[in-house]
Amino acid sequence: MPETRTPPAGGHDDRAIAHWLLACAAMIFVMVVLGGITRLTQSGLSITEWQPVTGILPPLSQAEWQDEFAKYQEIPQFKLLHSWMSLGDFKIIFFWEWLHRLWGRLIGFAFALPLLWFALRRRVRPGLMPKLVGILLLGGAQGALGWFMVESGLADRIEVSQYRLVAHLALAVLIYAAILRVALGLLWPVAPLAAPRAASLRRAVGALACLVFLTMLAGGFTAGLNAGLTYNTFPLMDGRFVPAGYGQLVPWWRNWFENVAAVQFDHRLLAETTVAAIVALWLWSRRLSLTASARRTLDLLLAAALLQLGLGVSTLLLVVPTPLGVAHQAGALLLFTAALVAHHALRGATAPAAQKAPQLDGQPAALL
Repeated sequence: MPETRTPPAGGHDDRAIAHWLLACAAMIFVMVVLGGITRLTQSGLSITEWQPVTGILPPLSQAEWQDEFAKYQEIPQFKLLHSWMSLGDFKIIFFWEWLHRLWGRLIGFAFALPLLWFALRRRVRPGLMPKLVGILLLGGAQGALGWFMVESGLADRIEVSQYRLVAHLALAVLIYAAILRVALGLLWPVAPLAAPRAASLRRAVGALACLVFLTMLAGGFTAGLNAGLTYNTFPLMDGRFVPAGYGQLVPWWRNWFENVAAVQFDHRLLAETTVAAIVALWLWSRRLSLTASARRTLDLLLAAALLQLGLGVSTLLLVVPTPLGVAHQAGALLLFTAALVAHHALRGATAPAAQKAPQLDGQPAALL
């Protein structure tokens, strides 16, 4: 008869923790979408101060609104781009930036308070607590990085630095991935792979997730330079595969981050490579004996890739209308999510149906 282990006081509550983490991941997904709206509506510099506590409330009187508008009128973006704005116009862009910051604060509370509750009631496995605390610290760093990004556009620029914008996006996506992976490990423990070919497929999907992440960062540079507003043809750029002036900046590496033509070309090339790789992986997977759940995740990965391709081409050809631009950003994170889920599912893709996930000290071996 197997040994019976007595759980600590209160007992570990993996399922409740996983559901909480998935809710936090969903909030981060919404946050990325709100960030896209903020960027596309040029709202990100409308709040010129970082007030973590008092900034929770928007202006509540006409005098407070006039004061905020006066602060915005002092920065280069207003003087060079938005000098036509009335107070009513300003309130619209202020709303999006305020909502973006408010949602970030809510994510912080939604993560920190339940974590404290779970910890005090001793419901978190000891090996899991350092990961959750690390995610919490990354969330705090994300708030500081967000202000560091905004600050870059308040003095000498009309928009934020594309480098800081991409850093802010990258950290958000990494936090999202960390939360999702921990949640999947708790909610969906799977056995190790039994077949070398399926293990190779899983490694390929892991590499693919990295490629999707890299493509998202290239998209961040495209957004940061407003590169989607030019070369609005597909598949060629002004009738050429590689646009003229691709390597015009010196030193050469600056073209990848500061040259509009090069940045858009790189994003296109990475996106096309990603879709081609996903199609190839999906065809490869059809030749393997996989579990039904693993096969479904690969089907969803293919569907997400084709959807994102359609959104990307449509966004480009229509010169980045805000709804399509936001949908394209959401589609990128959806594709990244599909890659992470498929990578997790393939961990047990060829395990016999009756086989259970091995346990180590009461903890699923599939846990991160």
